[in-house]
Amino acid sequence: MAGRQCTARASSSAVFFFFFPLLVAALLRQRVATAQGVPVPVRVGVISDWSSAVSLRRRTCIEMAVEDYYAAHPGSATRVQLHFGDSAGDVIGAASAAVDLINNAQVQAIIGPQTSAQAEFVAHLGSRAHVPVLSYSATSPSLSPVQTPYFVRTAANDSFQAAPVAAVLAAFGWRAAAVVHEDSPYGAGILPALADALQSTGVGGAAIVDRTSVRSDASNDALDALLGRLMAKPTRVFVVHATPELGARLFRRARATGMMSDGYVWIATDGVGSFVDRFGPDDVDAMQGVISLRPHVEITDRVKNFSARFQAMFRRDNPDSDEDVITDSNVMRLWAYDTAWAIAAAAEAAGAVAGPAFQAPRRRPSTANTTDLDRIGVSVTGAALLRALLNTTFDGMAGKFELVDGQLQVAAYEVMNIIGKGARTVGFWTPESGVSRELNGGGGKTSDLKHILWPGETLSAPKGWTMSQNGRVLRVAVPVKGGFKQFVDASPNSTTSNITGYCIDVFDQVMKNLSYPVLYQYEPYNESSESYDKLVNLVRDRKVDIAVGDVTITASRLEAVDFTMPFTESGWSMVVAARQDPAASMWIFLQPLTASLWLASLAFFCFTGFVVWVIEHRVNPEFRGTPTQQFGLIFYFAFSTLVFSHKEKLESNLSRFVVIIWVFVVLILTSSYTASLTSMLTVQKLQPKVADVTELQRRGHYIGYQEGTFIEPFLRKMGFDERKMKKYSTAEQYAEALSKGSANGGVDAVFDEVPYLKLFLSQYCDGYMMQGPVYKTDGFGFVFPRGSPMVGDVSRGIMRLAEGDETARIEKKWFGDLGTCRSGPDVGSSNLSFQSFGGLFLITGVVSTLMLLLYLAIFAYRERDELRAAEAEAAATASGSGSGSVRRMKAWMQHYDRKDLKSPTFKTWNEESVRNGGDFARTPFARTPRNGDASGTPRAGEEEHAATGGTSPLSVYISSEMNAGSSPEGTPASEISESFEQRMEGAANSVEMGRTTPSQRQ
Repeated sequence: MAGRQCTARASSSAVFFFFFPLLVAALLRQRVATAQGVPVPVRVGVISDWSSAVSLRRRTCIEMAVEDYYAAHPGSATRVQLHFGDSAGDVIGAASAAVDLINNAQVQAIIGPQTSAQAEFVAHLGSRAHVPVLSYSATSPSLSPVQTPYFVRTAANDSFQAAPVAAVLAAFGWRAAAVVHEDSPYGAGILPALADALQSTGVGGAAIVDRTSVRSDASNDALDALLGRLMAKPTRVFVVHATPELGARLFRRARATGMMSDGYVWIATDGVGSFVDRFGPDDVDAMQGVISLRPHVEITDRVKNFSARFQAMFRRDNPDSDEDVITDSNVMRLWAYDTAWAIAAAAEAAGAVAGPAFQAPRRRPSTANTTDLDRIGVSVTGAALLRALLNTTFDGMAGKFELVDGQLQVAAYEVMNIIGKGARTVGFWTPESGVSRELNGGGGKTSDLKHILWPGETLSAPKGWTMSQNGRVLRVAVPVKGGFKQFVDASPNSTTSNITGYCIDVFDQVMKNLSYPVLYQYEPYNESSESYDKLVNLVRDRKVDIAVGDVTITASRLEAVDFTMPFTESGWSMVVAARQDPAASMWIFLQPLTASLWLASLAFFCFTGFVVWVIEHRVNPEFRGTPTQQFGLIFYFAFSTLVFSHKEKLESNLSRFVVIIWVFVVLILTSSYTASLTSMLTVQKLQPKVADVTELQRRGHYIGYQEGTFIEPFLRKMGFDERKMKKYSTAEQYAEALSKGSANGGVDAVFDEVPYLKLFLSQYCDGYMMQGPVYKTDGFGFVFPRGSPMVGDVSRGIMRLAEGDETARIEKKWFGDLGTCRSGPDVGSSNLSFQSFGGLFLITGVVSTLMLLLYLAIFAYRERDELRAAEAEAAATASGSGSGSVRRMKAWMQHYDRKDLKSPTFKTWNEESVRNGGDFARTPFARTPRNGDASGTPRAGEEEHAATGGTSPLSVYISSEMNAGSSPEGTPASEISESFEQRMEGAANSVEMGRTTPSQRQ
């Protein structure tokens, strides 16, 4: 053991001493060359099949790129030297050429090889030797820079065109397609990306219904057999992903078998689209109507100049070359050119990359067992060159050259239609805009593409499918029902042609509207009458493909199968017998309003009357009198507004505003009351015999339900006795059981789903009604196995059917006009509640309160002096007992109760009394006697005034008030304020002086 360790250490030392001088010499040569201004050579290998004219063309492109780069950058410190290796057209040859270039030429980068299979092996070699491998033609997604970090794809990844293919399918509404791909890494690599793109396009996406691989060397007989199998399928949309050679052969055989005719759709990837300009006339003729894709390249003057120089240079270098029928792709040429330019630019950016900078393998086997692979070293300059390549960006021939995750990015794809002698661009696809007529335009619809000539020379887009007798026929189970056959009418011996019903018509119409054909046949299931769960289990166990009928969507069933969206109403409830409402009660006039509204109205009547009285009491004689009279006036005035019979004249603007708002509220309230009462008196009403579920349980009534329904366990959970639950199957049995009632062997309620109850009520309109809450469910749906791709399509078909008038037509066909019968206990008007008029009461309450507060504020401010005097008088006359606040409040109330003689009403009356005072003095007994005194005899007081020389108008007024107990307007004399008497005393004295005798004047 120790001997072997010593031998290994000695071997490592020998390797080090062997390569170290070479490395030092290389570095010294580089420094000397740089100092002398000589460009440092960068060795780049190019691997391809040089027996092919295509490879010769791409070699010319690479050489032109190197020459053009250094012509544009004459001062470059590096110079790319090309070394060519021949792959001989197979994987082994490509690997051998790569090993030779790395070991012998010690290349620092490799361009090529041609195919994805060859590039995969070479990429692994490059990653092992740290030599960047750049491929402009290996487009298979299976070859990834993630697995081989030194692999750089300078072409478009095939997975990039999966999204454009899916977008074209979605634009024409094709929901299914068959994929034909080459049996190679190139052909199979696109499938995962294509499946994901189809599924993510639109709502629910599309589906790949068939995948067929074709060997690149398949014979014509093999191709005919493959096409015959595809022809037997219902789908008529085919996606072809193959090399140009195989694609041309496939379309020639498709033309021969009649599959390039009307009704077929062919979509080819860029394996065909990029080579259309180079196909022969017969190949182009076989592809008439094909839709194809290719990366978009803008044809600039620079590209045109390159094409002209390329043709001249190729003919010069290859005068004897026999060009293949299928030559080269213009896009591939431009990618090859940009690849060589990128290496030259990266070498210049990386700096010191010259010299034999390869390290020996870490473990070197014995000389006797050494192979070429064992001798592959590790490039010291590879990592720096790879970093420079990944960071290289420039405007190339094919567009902007930019690498993301080691792959070239493509900005757009062209959508082409192969017609005539070539291809015509009908639109574009970009990640931002999708499919569109113009580049960078909004799209996604067929109207955004130019007119397309389809196979068979038709302009109308094919529907993408056809009925095929060779397709699989789906088994569709339908329930056998004893009643409610309007939903499903099937017998145990029924066939597809004589199974009918609402559910059957809906399903048939949805299947008819799908974008692909579905063959199916109905099979009656007799045991469904016991429980629909057995019908659902048939789908779960894959004994049938679909279940169609009145199958309710429930949570427990969703655990086993998938349902489409519902196509009927959801929920279940109960139907009960109804009886005529007895004769109207003598108190029916109270029913239009709820108790809360009655109480609220009464409260606001009283409040409004009180506010008006407070505002008018001091200034309006009609709002004065004894306490009993004033209390009655408050209610009388407020309630008289109901019929707008209030005759009291209002003096204050505040009270007028309150009454205006209140009268508006009363108008609305009385109008609503009248309308509701009229409805109650004129519309006949039905009352349910059973009010709710609680009453059924409390009284122990019998209930019914439909046979086979899912409702039965729910009823048991609600607490119903299973012994009092009866099952029925027809609407006639429902009616008979409800008419009998529990006492006579029937039931008092039948529980069922809403569609059945509506159908029952449409047949038995009188005497029955739905009652109680509606318990929510998800309605009826079609049953599919878990994960079925048809669920989304059928659900969308149901939605489209519901948006049109087809569903209404089917419903009317089977059910007639539903909803013409009563569906509740009360057809009349409902009671008016306080909530309905809350806004009105809020308005009048706020207005009345504000006017009251405003009046009190004005009163306190105007009467502040009198209020202080009243407080002082009350305090002076108080005996010392009682609270000061109580005395103050009492003084305020007493002052408020007095007339406001400063108001216009009382001021006008007093002035008239003064003007008419002389007449009263001259005819002291002319006024009408009061309190029953009709004799006209003057009273003692009056005689006293006459003896003293006559009566003043004020005296007469006071006297009469004292005798009558009220003023001419009915106001007590005691309410005349002292302040007024003092202010009027001068006027009274002047009148009496005018009435003195001449002797007195003397």
